[in-house]
Amino acid sequence: MGYVLPVPAAESSPRSARAGTKGAGPRPVPGQDPRVQWVLTLAVIAVGVLTIRPLDVSGRGLAVALLLVINSAALLARGLPVHKVPQPLAIAWLALGVLAAAALIGVSRSGTGYLFAFYLAGHTGYRLGTRPALVIAGLCSLLCGGVLFFHLGPGHHMLPAVVGFVAGAPVLIGIVNRSQDRAVRSALAAAESAERAARAEARSAVLAERGRIARDVHDVLAHSLAGINMQLELADALLDTGDLEKVREVNDKAHGLVKESLKQAQWTVHELREDALPLRESLSAMLESSGHRDALTVTGTVRDVPVHVTRNLLRIAQEALTNAARYAPGGEVRVELEFAAASTTLRVSNGPAARTAKAGAGSGMGLIGMRERVALLDGTVTAGPVTEGQDQGGWRVEAVIPG
Repeated sequence: MGYVLPVPAAESSPRSARAGTKGAGPRPVPGQDPRVQWVLTLAVIAVGVLTIRPLDVSGRGLAVALLLVINSAALLARGLPVHKVPQPLAIAWLALGVLAAAALIGVSRSGTGYLFAFYLAGHTGYRLGTRPALVIAGLCSLLCGGVLFFHLGPGHHMLPAVVGFVAGAPVLIGIVNRSQDRAVRSALAAAESAERAARAEARSAVLAERGRIARDVHDVLAHSLAGINMQLELADALLDTGDLEKVREVNDKAHGLVKESLKQAQWTVHELREDALPLRESLSAMLESSGHRDALTVTGTVRDVPVHVTRNLLRIAQEALTNAARYAPGGEVRVELEFAAASTTLRVSNGPAARTAKAGAGSGMGLIGMRERVALLDGTVTAGPVTEGQDQGGWRVEAVIPG
């Protein structure tokens, strides 16, 4: 029997925001079509009208007609949503329907009145709890079986008593269908809950990525642009003094900041590209674009590291190279990438300046920014002057990332 249990609006699964539908009805259980229920119901009623006799407007025929109407109404009511019919009212309605079905079997002389009892018993198992459903189904079997067994109507000879006694058996089918539907709905609810959680996690990841990009853009451009603006304002003020030498000096600083900003922007765009190279190749590209070809030394067994580790190590290398160019212009730069069993280490060293350094605006990241990035990776970073070796008098930054 094709029963469909409607779900209350408050319990139905929420639809995706992109669906944009409001006020839609409850979602049916997969594999079931509510139209089948109505077709079967109308078929039972139609067959009853065509076969149940006597059927007229007087005497026994009038009683049969009234009982047929009551049975039809009781059967049609099974299409009512479960959440709109209180359980006490459903129990009363189904018990009355079963009583009317047994009476129809007793009053009619022939026909298919027993089908009403079968279908009502099945729906009782589907709509009610197990205990009240079994009680009403037992009452149905006793009434229908008693009518036939004790020959209480003119049509007792048309049906064996066993048909009446098994009239309540479909309650088991209804109970099984109800259990299956609830299991399917629970699985659907769990799947939709997991989907909502996945969408929330994806949205959180997108927001975190936007925040990261915003920080990177700020680190790369904001302070450099502020420095450029400051130099241009200074040049504008110097024009009024007529000191062209100082104007040229300030203008040169502004040009240098522009070139540095463009270089950092190229590195950042390279980092954000979906097809960005692995850590070693990315460092090589960064060094080549900054004019330090063949400055990278790799030790240990090269392996792929997580994207977030690559991203932060590249930003640390970028800041270290920027500081080397600013504070030690012309000095030799060396970058070491060491792959150990339990860690990945990046060292950026520069020798002493080969020419006079010019003061300029920083990139805004600095040692504090490096420490914040490495802390997110549970690593350590050290930075300080080199006191011995070929880079004596220079500066070294070392970041160690576990894993």
